[in-house]
Formats: sequence, structure tokens, C-alpha cells
Amino acid sequence: MMVLGIETSCDETAAALVTDGREIRANVVFSQLDQHAPYGGVVPEIAARSHIEHLDGVIAHAMREGGVGFSDLDAIAATAGPGLIGAVMVGLMTGKAVAGVHNLPFAAVNHLEGHALSARLTDEHLQFPYLLLLVSGGHCQFLAVEGVARYQRLGTTIDDAAGEAFDKAAKLLELGYPGGPAIEQAARDGDAERFDLPRPLKGRPGSDFSFSGLKTALLQKVRDIEGGLNDKDRADLAASFQAAVTDVVIDRGRNAIRQFQTKHPEGQALVAAGGVAANSLLRKRLKSLAEKNGMTLSVPPLALCTDNAAMIAWAGIERLGHNLVDELSAAPRARWPLDVDAPRPPGAGRTGKRGPKA
Repeated sequence: MMVLGIETSCDETAAALVTDGREIRANVVFSQLDQHAPYGGVVPEIAARSHIEHLDGVIAHAMREGGVGFSDLDAIAATAGPGLIGAVMVGLMTGKAVAGVHNLPFAAVNHLEGHALSARLTDEHLQFPYLLLLVSGGHCQFLAVEGVARYQRLGTTIDDAAGEAFDKAAKLLELGYPGGPAIEQAARDGDAERFDLPRPLKGRPGSDFSFSGLKTALLQKVRDIEGGLNDKDRADLAASFQAAVTDVVIDRGRNAIRQFQTKHPEGQALVAAGGVAANSLLRKRLKSLAEKNGMTLSVPPLALCTDNAAMIAWAGIERLGHNLVDELSAAPRARWPLDVDAPRPPGAGRTGKRGPKA
């Protein structure tokens, strides 16, 4: 079985060909990094327009690289959300069009499920259930992955996600965009103990996250340095910030493992997925955490941690294997939680009732 996957949820235009034998025949990604870098973040209108301009060419590139035609495909999978709604629409509509024209089964994939299942594409021994740390863009959460389309959220961010915090910290330190790689690069030459930064929620019960206070503390440290930042200051602040984020994730991870093992004592794996999972310090600390708790750590290759279409194609294969086929009327979604029954995160704002008319 060969599936064409399409991903356009944010600022990566991607197409991939994956088989149910875990063979990645093609994995093409067109990055919009240069278009968004001057703004220090992703501009939704620019992202959507770039997808429109490049997606057809990216798909054609993937088909050539895979040495196949549309008649060789068995199904189409495309991201249907969550993400920037204009960007999501481009890939979803294209995927539905290809499926409709060639009369192929279609899978409308949750981008987060793509990340959640990506480790199973490259690790054939990874079995359900497993504990997932999903750190991608605006998402930072622990989930029990009980099977395809079966997720239980154990903890989530109550404000900024780790990826957002890295981007904002890098912008504050004038290190460039995207923030995660920029912070890690600068931190290699830095002293992580020079600046005392807080570890929000560390030592508290549960496995929720909070990074807004850490971001504010970093801002204050920058303001306290007279005469502006030099390269040494930036490196030390980056290292201190990266250490603080990692400490928080590991502390929250200890609690999440206890929660997970209480319900799933048979679960043997901790999986980290999403762009922030590419951070080498975090990977090292997670490996140690997993081993101390009798678990193994499974992390997809770096190319499958950031947004890509191979994970979308694989999620489509997993879903179609359970007869989870979607209609071509599937709608794009800006928000789409994996655990639809999870309560609102602690501290989340609530819509107030309208008062009486004057």
C-alpha cells in the first residue's frame, strides 16, 4: 500500500510517499523560512499564498523522486488541522481533489496525530500503549497513546508552549528565527549557570506546563544588563533559558510517567515528537529519565520531528488500516485536540455571558 501525504498546516509545504512496509519513497519539504524570518515569526497570509504557489510543484517532485504515477497510489492523506486555517485549506483541498479525480480513499489527518504516530514509522518495535511528549509549535502536552485515534491527555500547557517560548526568547536575544535551533546553537558556547531563571510549576503535582513566567524572567535579565547584550551575554542567557525549559519538561515528565504507569503498567516506551524534540539536550535528559523509570525512549529522526508529510502519510496508513476513511466533505479545522474529552486546561479563559442590553 502506498499513500501520498500532504502537509500545509503552517510554514512548510510538504509531500511524501510512504508504504505500509514503512518505506519512505519520497519526503519533500519546501521551507518558507526565508519568507517569514524578517518578521520573527510566521505570517499566516504569506504562508497560505506560498503553499498555493509551491504545493503542486512539491507534489510533482515527490512523485518523480518516488518513481510513481497517480495510478500507483492506494490512498491520499492530507492534514486537515489544527493549524493556520488558510494554510490548512490549501493542502486539504488539494488532497481531496487528487483523491476525487483518481477515485482513491482519503484520510483527513490531525497534524498532531501525525506527530503522535511518527515514531512508529521508523520504530517497528514500538507498540501501544506508550507515553507521548508532544512538543510542536503551539502545543506542549503529555498524552497516553492507547492506539490509533485513542488518546488521553495527561498534561498540557496553561499558557505558552515550549516552542513558542523558544521563539520568543530567540527574538528577545536577537538570535534569529526559528527560535529552537537558534537558542540551541547559541547555548553551546554559553554558561547555563550564570543566570538564575525560574522553573515554573517545578515540584508541583500533575504534568501541566507553564512557560510565560520564564519568558518574563528572561526579559528582566536582558533589561538588567547595562549597555546592551554582547555575544557572551546572549550565549549565557540562551544556555540558561534552555536549561530551565529542559528542567521543567523533565520535572513534569516524572509526574506524567507516574500517571501513565498507574493506568498502563504494560507501557514500556516514552516517545518525544515535534520540533522541540530535536533539541539535543532535551533528548539526552529524556533518555535518562526514561531509563530511570524502566522505559525506553523513542524519538523520530530529526527530519521527522519538524513538520513533514511523511508522518501525515503514515498516519493515513494507520487510520486506513482501521477503516477510518474520511469523506471528501471533510472540513479544515484551526483547532483540533487529540483528546476531545479532555477538560479545559487549568487557567484557560472562559467565555463570559453577555449582560442585559442597555
